Amino acid sequence: MEPFQWLQMLSSQLNPTFIFGVVVVYGFSQGLSGSFFKVVTDYYWKDVQKVQPSAVQLYMGLYYIPWVMKPIWGLFTDVFPVRGYKRRPYFIVAGVLGCVSALMIALLGKVPIAVALSCLIGITAGVAIADVTIDACIAKNSIEIRALAPDMQSLCGFCSSLGALIGYSSSGFFVHHLGPQAGLYVSLVLLAVPPALLIVLGFVIYEVRSTSLQSEKKKAVEGLQIALRGMSKTIKLPQVWKPSLYMYLSLALSISTHEGHFYWYTDPKAGPAFSQEFVGIIYAVGALASIAGVLIYQKALKNCPFRSLILYAQLLYGMSGMLDLTFVLRWNLALGIPDYFFVIAEECVTRIISRIRWMPMIVLSTRLCPLGIEGTFFALLMCIDSLGALSSKWGGGVLLHLFHVTRTDFTNLWLVILIRNFLRFATLGLIFLVPRGDQTDSLIPSDVLTANSAASLDDDGLELVPVKETSEEVQLLIDEK
Repeated sequence: MEPFQWLQMLSSQLNPTFIFGVVVVYGFSQGLSGSFFKVVTDYYWKDVQKVQPSAVQLYMGLYYIPWVMKPIWGLFTDVFPVRGYKRRPYFIVAGVLGCVSALMIALLGKVPIAVALSCLIGITAGVAIADVTIDACIAKNSIEIRALAPDMQSLCGFCSSLGALIGYSSSGFFVHHLGPQAGLYVSLVLLAVPPALLIVLGFVIYEVRSTSLQSEKKKAVEGLQIALRGMSKTIKLPQVWKPSLYMYLSLALSISTHEGHFYWYTDPKAGPAFSQEFVGIIYAVGALASIAGVLIYQKALKNCPFRSLILYAQLLYGMSGMLDLTFVLRWNLALGIPDYFFVIAEECVTRIISRIRWMPMIVLSTRLCPLGIEGTFFALLMCIDSLGALSSKWGGGVLLHLFHVTRTDFTNLWLVILIRNFLRFATLGLIFLVPRGDQTDSLIPSDVLTANSAASLDDDGLELVPVKETSEEVQLLIDEK
């Protein structure tokens, strides 16, 4: 009953519609929709469009463009209310954009690469806008009730992993039994369901409408100026730019070789020739392992200092990369370990460590946001992360191309993985950029933290937490649970 007691505690301290928003955005939009998107598009580019793995990495890098634009979405949600509402309209916009993009590519049939890529980017844009809007709520809650910041990230991680588990379990079935193209179209129709829930969320989330509609434009301009000044002042602080730089470099240096792996282990000659259903099972087990990573973080690691936790997580992350090298060189067969067993074990280890490595960095990001521009600034930090992921994808694509890893030639894939693992270990030399503080500490000066809050108190009607509840009382309640 402990998980239910924990959810009950969160619901009592946070507005229930906020909890519903986290479930919709992280569970359905990112978890379920994202897992369908990943599996089906992998096979779509490989089997329908016949694209080389290095080119697919380039296309996947373009998926991150809406995420790189998160500061723009954040500015809109913070300083440009629509008819008195700051959050509701953007959930609706995200839902409409996602629905239209998914249905277009599903109903148009086989389309040129440019058109397909545009529709797929439209789907990710809808997810990104919804993510920025709910993240603004999370950042504000994390500032007002610091003791709940790790718990909110645990809730987000759990919802995302559970949605991914369901999506991965079913997406492989669709691709296997319907084929990559038909499976893609069926899955894209299903991808319209989470955006529809976002539209519903836009109507039901609790938000008080501003009564000063006649001065909205003036306030928007003033709010934009305050937000830009606040962002400029905050990002210049060493307590902010140093961890931001680390988050970017830790992602960018860990170059992605996913498409090289995917083409290799589905190849009938060079690799183990895994079926579509088994690929879905691999990802589903990985999602289950991510849930385990969330539980480990929530139960044992959420009170650890940032620097120590990220240091050991990065060290384990580099060591886990050696499992990929062992698999590609087929040393597992020399040890008597079957491919099916080894890849499942490898996915479990990698996903648990990745989740433990990622969650403190997200909590750290929420601790760096000033009040009043929390949506914009958190979006800026997530934009930095998206740039890191984009650099990782394109860097991996360039490396795959330079070492001539193609649809049928995987001779140098092991060398690409070895270089990737070396870069993961090299990231340990940057750990001095991460602050030593605990995950509940205030990391930026109090004058910067609240400098922008006064300008937004009058028209920020989204009640997400009880105003009278203090951080100390919440911490006592958490300890009691």
